[in-house]
Amino acid sequence: MTETATTAFAPLATERLTLRPYRAEDAAELHRLINDWEVCRALAAVPFPYPRALADEWIASSARSLAEGRAYHLAITGKEGEREVIVGGVGLRVDRGARDGHLGYWVGRKFWGHGVATEAAGRLARWALANLDLDGITATVATDNAASAAVLRRIGLQMTGRGQEHFVARGGEQPVLHFAATREHLFGVPDAGPAAAGAATPLLLVAACALIDTDGRVLLTRRPEGKKLAGLWEFPGGKLHEGETPEAALIRELAEELGIAVAGNCLAAFAFASHAYPTFHLLMPLYLCRRWRGTPQPLEGQTLAWVRPEKLADYPMPPADRPLVPLLRDFL
Repeated sequence: MTETATTAFAPLATERLTLRPYRAEDAAELHRLINDWEVCRALAAVPFPYPRALADEWIASSARSLAEGRAYHLAITGKEGEREVIVGGVGLRVDRGARDGHLGYWVGRKFWGHGVATEAAGRLARWALANLDLDGITATVATDNAASAAVLRRIGLQMTGRGQEHFVARGGEQPVLHFAATREHLFGVPDAGPAAAGAATPLLLVAACALIDTDGRVLLTRRPEGKKLAGLWEFPGGKLHEGETPEAALIRELAEELGIAVAGNCLAAFAFASHAYPTFHLLMPLYLCRRWRGTPQPLEGQTLAWVRPEKLADYPMPPADRPLVPLLRDFL
């Protein structure tokens, strides 16, 4: 995408760990941890013994891949007292054509049994689907590596089949299990919430707004990690509170989400979406707005992009938003 939104990498934190780019000074510790037959035998592309010079080469190549957005290979670090220590590695190789990322990880043997792989791999997978232009996550694991298969299942991946893969350290082909996940597996699907509970088919009312700037571009917001359908782009807006009109809901939501003030007479009803989700039915009127006070800011962790109408279809959206795109594009 060539619009105004960009994705920059920053270290990822979990409750106990930090996932950060490798540094040149990590090479000796990386080598000490990974040069272990029990670690190498589980990794398809890693030799055993693992030469010390390879650690330096790997760190340099991972920095290039990260800068180019081809792969995100990160050191898993933790704390021993006040000292940062490397406990393993986690990575995601990006396939732009297939729009997926291939997940891999390893943990030094002394740190096994502490949930490190689950915590680190789950964090990177969720971050990737929320922040990169991906539709899914894939992974493979040797059939005799039950612990790694259990990690993949815990973070939400589903087994999709079996195959063969060459393992360098083992010197030949090994049977493997294939796993995959979509954002629905990792983040869940939308629900109607408690306000609609009790109805035979709950109806959820949501108001959305196409903010249009003076250049004719439309503002899209990307759902942040932690929200249902994270990583998808949508028109800003939100659920109606009890007793609210769609206009009042939009005025409130645009102030809360973007920090802008919109007057009711600046909202023009344009179209609506009606979509059946598995557990509820969504009805969403879309309004147009060309005048507001303030500059839109991402106040809820979302990413913003000003998009030209002819490019709107390039942005992956929730199913309820998609039918609105051609209507808006043709109108503008």
